[in-house]
Amino acid sequence: MTSRCAFLSFRFGTTDGVSIVARSWMRILADLGFEIVTVAGAGQVDRHVAGLGIGDSRPPDEAALRDALSDVDLVVVENLCTIPLNIPAALVAGKVLAGRPTIQHHHDPPWHRPRYAHVTQLPLDDPAWRHVTINRIAAEEMADHGFETTVIYNGFAPPVGGDRAGRREALGVADHELLLAHPVRAIERKNLPVAIAAAESLDATYWLLGPAEEGYDDTLADLLARARCRVLHQSCDVQADIYAAADAVLFPSIWEGFGNPPIEASLARRPVMVGHYPFAAELRSLGFRFGEPDDPGYLVRDDHRALDLNERLAGEHFSIAAVAAALRDLLERAGWLP
Repeated sequence: MTSRCAFLSFRFGTTDGVSIVARSWMRILADLGFEIVTVAGAGQVDRHVAGLGIGDSRPPDEAALRDALSDVDLVVVENLCTIPLNIPAALVAGKVLAGRPTIQHHHDPPWHRPRYAHVTQLPLDDPAWRHVTINRIAAEEMADHGFETTVIYNGFAPPVGGDRAGRREALGVADHELLLAHPVRAIERKNLPVAIAAAESLDATYWLLGPAEEGYDDTLADLLARARCRVLHQSCDVQADIYAAADAVLFPSIWEGFGNPPIEASLARRPVMVGHYPFAAELRSLGFRFGEPDDPGYLVRDDHRALDLNERLAGEHFSIAAVAAALRDLLERAGWLP
C-alpha cells in the first residue's frame, strides 16, 4: 500500500525560499517511498483550500482542510504554523493535524520579525508532531520556547547546465559587461539600496530577479529610477542560468531565516556579498568567506582560494544527501517510514 505525504503551506510553486526548499524535501520523500501531494491556498498545488493563503480574509473551512488531508499518512507543514502570515489558517491547521504524524518545518518563527514579536499563538505544538528548524540559532531559540527540535539545514545540488551566453544574450548583456545578480523579491529587508550602490561603485549592471511585495512597489520604482547604473528587473525560471550568467551575486540582506543565495553562489563558484543577519554569522562560523556589504570590491578580486573554500563547505554542510540522511533518520525514529 502506498504511503502518501502532503505538503501543507500558504503557497507552493513560486521562487520564494520556502517553496524551493519544500521542492527538495518532496524529491527526497518521494525517493523514500512516499507519494507526494501539495495542499495550499495559492500557487501551483494539487489540492487548493481557500483561506490558507497569505493574508486571506476568511479562514479555511475546517471540513475542507480535513477532506484535503483525509487520505495522507504524513503531513509536512512548511511555515504555515510558524510565521503569523495567516493566524486563523494556522489555528485551523493545528486542530486538523492534532494527533497526526506531522513534521512542522519551521523557517521563520514570529520573534524573528519585529512586527510579529508580539505574537504568542505561534509556533503551534502537539505531542504527535516533530519539529525541524533550518539552523542552530533557531533551534536554540525554539528550545527557549519549550520546543524540542531537529536541525536540518536546507539542501542544495550544484547547478548544472547553466547557459551563460544564451541568458546574457536574452538579457541584452554584453560579454564584457559586469553583471551582478540580486536573486530576491523586492522587499525592505533585502536591502536593495546597498545592492544598487555596489553595482554603481563597480560600474556594473544590477539584475534584480524578483517582484516587489509587501507594499514595496513605489519604493522600488524610486530606487530603480535613481540608480546610477544599468538596471535589469527580470525574472529567470532556470536557476542554473542565473549563476552562470552573473559574474557575482548580491545578498546584503538585513534579515533572513536562512537565505539560499549564499549557498547557491558558493556551489556555482561565484563571489557573493552577504549581509549580517544572524544565520550569516552561523555560515561565517563554518568558515565561509563572503564579501562585506561595505566592500563591493571583493566581488571583482578573483579570489580563487575563497571560491574553492566556499564550494567545499557548501558541499560538505548543505548537500541533498545530508538532508536525505537527516530526514530518513527523523522518520525512522518516529516510526513514519513507508
